[in-house]
Amino acid sequence: MDEFNQDRGFFLEKKNKLIVFSLLVFFVVLVYVIKLFSMQVIHGESFRDRAERISQRTKRIVAQRGEIYDRNATVPMVLNIDSFAVDITLGEIPRDEINTVISKLAVLLGVKKEKIEELCTPEFYRSFTPIEVKSNVPYETIAKIAEKVTDLPGVSWKSKPVRSYVDTGSLSHIIGYVGDITKEELKIYYNKGYNNNSVIGKTGIEKQYEELLRGVDGSEARTVDVKGRNITGDFIVNPPVMGKNLVLTIDKDLQLLAEKALGERMGAIVVLKPSTGEVLAMVSYPFYDSNIFTREGWNLVYQKLLADSRAPLLNRAISSSYPPASTFKVIMTTGLLEEKAIDPFKEIECKGEMVYGDRLFRCHIRRPGHGFLNMEEALGVSCDIYYWVACRENLGIEKMIDYAEDFQYGKKTGIDLPNETEGFIPTPQWKERRFHEKWLGGDTLNMSIGQGYTLASPLQVADMCAMVVNSGVIYKPHILKEVRDPVTGEVIQKIEPEVLHKSDVSEETFKTVADYMHYVVTEGSSRYPMQSKIVKIAGKSGTAEVGLDDRWHSWFIAYAPYDGPAEDAIVVSTIVEASNPWEWWAPYATSIVIQGYFGNQTYDEAVDALGFRYLIKPTQRME
Repeated sequence: MDEFNQDRGFFLEKKNKLIVFSLLVFFVVLVYVIKLFSMQVIHGESFRDRAERISQRTKRIVAQRGEIYDRNATVPMVLNIDSFAVDITLGEIPRDEINTVISKLAVLLGVKKEKIEELCTPEFYRSFTPIEVKSNVPYETIAKIAEKVTDLPGVSWKSKPVRSYVDTGSLSHIIGYVGDITKEELKIYYNKGYNNNSVIGKTGIEKQYEELLRGVDGSEARTVDVKGRNITGDFIVNPPVMGKNLVLTIDKDLQLLAEKALGERMGAIVVLKPSTGEVLAMVSYPFYDSNIFTREGWNLVYQKLLADSRAPLLNRAISSSYPPASTFKVIMTTGLLEEKAIDPFKEIECKGEMVYGDRLFRCHIRRPGHGFLNMEEALGVSCDIYYWVACRENLGIEKMIDYAEDFQYGKKTGIDLPNETEGFIPTPQWKERRFHEKWLGGDTLNMSIGQGYTLASPLQVADMCAMVVNSGVIYKPHILKEVRDPVTGEVIQKIEPEVLHKSDVSEETFKTVADYMHYVVTEGSSRYPMQSKIVKIAGKSGTAEVGLDDRWHSWFIAYAPYDGPAEDAIVVSTIVEASNPWEWWAPYATSIVIQGYFGNQTYDEAVDALGFRYLIKPTQRME
């Protein structure tokens, strides 16, 4: 009986273990079934999508950059032309033929074999990822490659548009150029979708509005095997989106007029619409051809530009600072009038020179000097001694600095172009920190006539004049006028005038300053160059000393019409550097621009209307 009970207990124990094991197996199977059901039914679509993505090879389709137009928005100044890039996929080439294919491709592309070999390193021999060998390849070369395609396994090509600058010349500093992205730039722009083959704006508008111009790249996805080989003819294409088109404030005809008026003289001209801040023309000479950066061997040309002592890559209109010379007397006149520091009708005698401290200061008209002058007459003939005496004895250095800063000197204008200079307004505190010397009376005399340490760009001087025209308001200068849809042409964004600064100086003071500036060109030292009979002009000349005995910087700032509303006016700021032979050309260039603009005349027509033909040397004529 005991044996029977033992056998029964042993049997029950085995049965229980079997039941437990069966339940455990059942539970494990159930979990797997549920998991498989979840993966295949509930989340099946998600996993299929993931698997499909893993097996797809995506190829980028480069988006075309937006086009750039002048203010009339008719014909583009910058567009894209068809061009190609050639790729090589080493995984599609038999190992023993790679060297032969590279050699043949190098001959067809006109490049050194070693240049291609630098890109096609051994780690890519088994890769099916295309390597871009050369961009900016013309259609004729692609046709030759296509003829020999059977002898060039692994070689392919793709469309890669190239920037074409239709209008070059002085527009180069405004528009800028594009180039291949550098490693440093890629670190900054990588998260914005850029890669090693991206093209990016380097200077000018191309750089300033890179994100608007670049567009959105498209893609082409193909199904491939683990080695990257195509396994089906099906592919998915997401077309690229072209960048936005930009309409600039620049008037092409006025730009050409200003370019010819300046001629082959190192310097700059800025034409500004004071009531809006729109820049109608901006010329800097010398300039360069933006198209060189899309051509073969551009590196060599670029190095020559960098080595050129004339600095053709420099936009002198915004990136160079000069002593403003006697154009600064407009600011000093404003300060003297507003502060009522001196009776404007009080006469100060100019004997051509004066002694201050242990130094002799000479007016630009030496003995016997200008004689007795009131404020209007002093500005008209640009008498230094009048401003030395009036500013030193009646205005003082602190007020001089205040008014210079009120006219926004020493500050960037905020124009939508890179590399703008701030200019400079010196102070006694600055001089003591910089040179460990005290500010002297001679420094005050120098500053009162725009010499010494004071510096300003041609654009800042244009803004100074705009403040007079607008009775105390300066609008932020800008180059961009509109952003447009590249397909429909619809205006997406219009740039509205933005007040940069508003002065507390009275309107009456600005009106008097404007009257004095008109006197400069009717009765003063600039009456001969300003001979236009179609519009009344107000302006001021300046001759900046640069330490040379036979030449100086030649300045002229003007606006017209003097007797019209600000909305109808333009401001012209011109500087001709002392690096040119002395000819006092700035006022003549300014007169030509104003005559051509208001008379709707070409450069030659404006020159003849003003009677300046005798001044134009054959070497200065720009066809």
